[in-house]
Amino acid sequence: MKGSETPSTGRLSRRDFFKGLGTTALAAAASQAESVAQELQKINAEKILGPGPVPVTLKVNGKTHKLELEPRVTLLDALRNHLGLTGPKEGCDRASCGACTVWLDGTAIYACQKLAIDAQGHDITTIEGLTPDGRLTPVQRAFVERDALQCGYCTPGFVMSVSALLRKNPRPTVEDVRHACAGNLCRCGTHPRILEAALVAAGLPPVSTTRTEVIHHV
Repeated sequence: MKGSETPSTGRLSRRDFFKGLGTTALAAAASQAESVAQELQKINAEKILGPGPVPVTLKVNGKTHKLELEPRVTLLDALRNHLGLTGPKEGCDRASCGACTVWLDGTAIYACQKLAIDAQGHDITTIEGLTPDGRLTPVQRAFVERDALQCGYCTPGFVMSVSALLRKNPRPTVEDVRHACAGNLCRCGTHPRILEAALVAAGLPPVSTTRTEVIHHV
């Protein structure tokens, strides 16, 4: 043994053991983090679309349409400007008026708030799809009979909301109709007659209340 060298016993010291354990743990954690980062990078790379047009397939009113759209294009824009279905209207463009209401798998939604690319794989129905043979539905006839429209701009959205309600609940109460139409706005103030039309379409008598009260509740 020379000078102050520590004799070799062939045993692993406690300090060396913990040092090695820490090094191993750090290496494992680093390897795992790198693996997760690679998987996330792969997933994100697969989801990057655009900014230019990309293939989009939409099933609208029972027909399949293949389009080339920028990922930012809304379902409303695709329907009106790329498929020529102008029944859904562009009103507020912020999910406040309901003029753009369509069905997605039978549920009423705002088309202005749904990206066309995200509507792929779903059944989309516009007001044009309610009457493929040109005949008015009971809801549409009731709107005409009860004079439930003035300028008519909001009417398609209301018809879609009321029709969706009656498909799920053929005998709604007044409150059911009010709730179903809560997301639609008639700027002409025709809400009372719209409520009456919805009840008539369901085979129910119109509400026996003043028009002012109806306006306040719809």
